Amino acid sequence: MTDRPIFHLAIPINDVSLAKQFYRDGLNCQVGRENRNAVIFNFYGTQVVAHVTKQPLTEQAGIYPRHLGLILPTELEWRQLLERAREKQLSFYEEPKLRFPDKLTEHRTFFLEDPFHNLLEFKYYRHDEAIFGGREIVEIGDRD
Repeated sequence: MTDRPIFHLAIPINDVSLAKQFYRDGLNCQVGRENRNAVIFNFYGTQVVAHVTKQPLTEQAGIYPRHLGLILPTELEWRQLLERAREKQLSFYEEPKLRFPDKLTEHRTFFLEDPFHNLLEFKYYRHDEAIFGGREIVEIGDRD
């Protein structure tokens, strides 16, 4: 087992094979258990369970209020993942950018969209304390 809690997220898909192409082949996520109705991925330590649904999967209107995010520990790892996404020709929902330059909350970010319209954000914070701290700062995301 593990000595710390593990985050778990269930997401909708409509094709296990296509999900494996995106998450395993594209993002290098390890595949766990699977059957014709679901597949489990190790999404960088998060258990993502992709469940097949017959309901229509529609595009989100934007990145808010829902997306799954991953904070990389180093800028190099963030850049390597960005390069992998480009090499594997994954679908970018938002191209890489720098948010809040020269502030405590400065971070690099990009968004991918999986084949089922689930949005994924990948970021790197220049200052670790911005991840959970900086309570005096009101900037969160791009909205006012």
